[in-house]
Amino acid sequence: MGSEIYPKVHENPRAFFNSSSPIFLEPLAHGSSDWSLPREDCITYPFRHEVAGVVTEVGSKVEKFKVGDKVGVGCLVDSCRTCQNCDDNLENYCPQYTLTYGAKYRDGTITYGGYSNSMVADEHFVIRIPYSLALDAAAPLLCAGITVYSPLRYYGLDKPDLHVGVVRLGGLGHMAVKFAKAFGAKVARQHLGVDSFLLSRDQHQMQAAMGALDGIIDTVSAVHPLLPLIGLLKSHGKIVMMGAPEKPLELPVFPLLDGRKIVAGSLIGGLKETQEMIDFAAKHNVKPDIEVILMDCQHSNGTTP
Repeated sequence: MGSEIYPKVHENPRAFFNSSSPIFLEPLAHGSSDWSLPREDCITYPFRHEVAGVVTEVGSKVEKFKVGDKVGVGCLVDSCRTCQNCDDNLENYCPQYTLTYGAKYRDGTITYGGYSNSMVADEHFVIRIPYSLALDAAAPLLCAGITVYSPLRYYGLDKPDLHVGVVRLGGLGHMAVKFAKAFGAKVARQHLGVDSFLLSRDQHQMQAAMGALDGIIDTVSAVHPLLPLIGLLKSHGKIVMMGAPEKPLELPVFPLLDGRKIVAGSLIGGLKETQEMIDFAAKHNVKPDIEVILMDCQHSNGTTP
């Protein structure tokens, strides 16, 4: 996971001209996701949809923000606002949500997310960043942070003294460790102040840990066996899938029946929960490990030094 600060092209604001509550945002930092997309020239590049910056202008009907506020825009810039999921503050599960980067607005224009050096967003999709939280640290929380915070909360893995496992220590995994520790859980993973570490290739370690975990946050995006992970769960334990392997995983059913175990999934979070997450992170000093990269892009000829 990294956070980068550099000039970018302008976000097209036309989709928001008819909005009742537009906010003009100058992004100062953004984070790169664990996920990536192939370009037509076959180069793989990361999503840049976690944008943090300062409000430079607000529309006449904006109520929640003012010029100078520290704010962020996460993975979403729009949803239908009328479906049951939107009513339940679950815009991330709206069938018509619009991603911050690489998607189309309702008028057909493209979203550019963190590639923009100015951005317009409806205030409903803008997150207030506490002044105690630096913008470069806040940006990755708007994707990786909420992606792991939401399932930890929803699946009840946010209770003190629970034993939570985290598989893969990337952008998502290291934030899962930090949030789980902030909730008071005992975390099985390497580094970051965790309580124990299991090497999945070590059969003796795995056997000794059978039935030890209340839940597992699985952030692996490649094909991998689930049976060894299921064996680590206590009865009623849960594996929550965060990665998105290209090929289907083999899911053995009988080990789930024997102990009423669950394999579930989760995708980012709604706007209300994202604000809750960022406030929690500021209060408990939960921050991602980042590397800030200063870059000088030459947009006139499309080259980058």
